[in-house]
Amino acid sequence: MIVTKFGGSSLADAAQFRKVKEILDMDPERKYVVPSAPGRRGPGDDKITDLLYAAHAAAQSGKTFKHLLERIQARYQEIANELHVAMDISGEFAVIEKNLENGASPDYAASRGEYLNGKLLAKYLDIPFVDAAEVVRFTADGHLLEEETNDLIGEKLRSLYRAVVPGFYGADAEGNIHTFSRGGSDVSGALVARAVNADIYENWTDVTGFRMADPRIVPDAQFISTLTYRELRELSYMGATVLHEDAVFPVRKAGIPTNIRNTNDPKHPGTMIRASAGPSDLGHVITGIAGHKGFCIVSVEKDMMNAELGFGRRVLQAFEEYGINFEHLPTGIDTMCVVVHEKELNPHREEVLARIQELVQPDTLTVSDHLALIATVGRGMVRNFGTAARLFTAISSQGISIRTIDQGSSELNIIVGVDEEDFEAAVKAIYDTFVRI
Repeated sequence: MIVTKFGGSSLADAAQFRKVKEILDMDPERKYVVPSAPGRRGPGDDKITDLLYAAHAAAQSGKTFKHLLERIQARYQEIANELHVAMDISGEFAVIEKNLENGASPDYAASRGEYLNGKLLAKYLDIPFVDAAEVVRFTADGHLLEEETNDLIGEKLRSLYRAVVPGFYGADAEGNIHTFSRGGSDVSGALVARAVNADIYENWTDVTGFRMADPRIVPDAQFISTLTYRELRELSYMGATVLHEDAVFPVRKAGIPTNIRNTNDPKHPGTMIRASAGPSDLGHVITGIAGHKGFCIVSVEKDMMNAELGFGRRVLQAFEEYGINFEHLPTGIDTMCVVVHEKELNPHREEVLARIQELVQPDTLTVSDHLALIATVGRGMVRNFGTAARLFTAISSQGISIRTIDQGSSELNIIVGVDEEDFEAAVKAIYDTFVRI
């Protein structure tokens, strides 16, 4: 049994709907479908979800929003007409308009994109529609209740041989709509896959799986045929955005492989993500490279710091008090560095530094801005001597200084910090050293 999730680009217009149907017809094991809202049809076009958020914002400020709903309605009607699907779209939008006028939440507004696309796709495929509000359960403050959701989905789909379950949203016990973060339909698909104990969770999008590096930096970066969930987590967290990073947990927990596929190239096998992978799946020492700009390092220096009980806790307390998450903690005997996002630190920079000064009385306290972090990830690194040396040599050969180094005890990844202006060159250097050999 296969659960398929199709992203917004895969369902942007009638032609894409037809591709989805062809994909489903290729394998009768593809029984349950999780759709996103229609995405952009091309440059300059709007995503349906963005238009729904705009309609909600206009309604909340007392401005007219009917023209926005008319644009959205016309988009769905165009798809329905081209597919020869009979659906009361005007009736659905009358309900949405009334609810927005009565103060419906932004989550309700945004969810209507997936809700309507799910109903339209179910009509087109002639299979049952299951409203995610009935089976994806949240708390009143918007936290997913995963085990209750698992039970509800499993019970509902047990009696349905095939079904469409829209992604991105669910509801609390009172029926109030809640959504995941943007891209959360990936999570919905994983929840359905776990609930029905699928053999594979297929995530269909507009790219042919993961690449070993960002193609905007390395245009000919190779595709990754096999990933482990641990590698995926590291790459997603550090900027590889093919799959919503939270989507791995439900299927990983159930031991279900995830296959990233391209709706526009359905014969390509894409990237298969498994709980574990053997040596035969390994093509290179490293699996992939990912990174982000926009970090800074707060460096705290104090003689005999290591002898002060609770020193590190007090430094981190200053960040916690202002709601700032730390990313990494490179340390020395008399030095502690806290790597954080600049955008999180900047609104409270002076207050945080003053609080650190108050809590630990450091000898020096400095901030280095405009840092980029690069993660080199790979299960093959642990079996190959000299991987770190090769990586550092690759970067230094380009005249790039490494500002910080962090390696997990699992030896699954090595994270280095460089100046933002050196980010792209460093990624290319690492790729050339480990892949172009």
